[in-house]
Amino acid sequence: MDVKNDLRSKIRDIPDYPKPGILFKDITPMLSDAKSFSDCISELCKEVESKVGTIDYVLGIEARGFIIGSALAYKMGVGFIPARKKGKLPYKKISVDYTIEYGKDTIEVHEDSVPKGSRVLIADDLLATGGTAKAAATLVEKLGGTVSGFAFVIWLSQLEGEKLIGSDPIYLIKY
Repeated sequence: MDVKNDLRSKIRDIPDYPKPGILFKDITPMLSDAKSFSDCISELCKEVESKVGTIDYVLGIEARGFIIGSALAYKMGVGFIPARKKGKLPYKKISVDYTIEYGKDTIEVHEDSVPKGSRVLIADDLLATGGTAKAAATLVEKLGGTVSGFAFVIWLSQLEGEKLIGSDPIYLIKY
């Protein structure tokens, strides 16, 4: 079995979560399998290096994006920036409100987290409608950074999130 098919086999579907009509793609079985998790990060790194090139930071979006993003940053030897839900960061911050497939939310980063001119990769577990990823990109740009690309384990292509982020996403598994 190839790596991407192995990873796909470790993703669990949970119907009607977090609300009726949503089919949640649960990556926790993949994360709990050491080989699959390692393969996931290695494959994403290869894709990022070939399609994006050099970056300075990985910005991970709360919460599963912290797991994927921090592992990518570690493996690539760059810094990690957490984008958190409103009210979770202790220092001065900037925020962006956005719409997702099942509601509205706000994410924030510390105001000094993205040095001007920094090249930032935005990482999360999944791209759906693109609202969260677009909000993260807005935060990077507000602070003077450049979004070098977007990396996801899963891309739900039928929701066309790539149109909102204005970029072809890097991904391992497409539904």
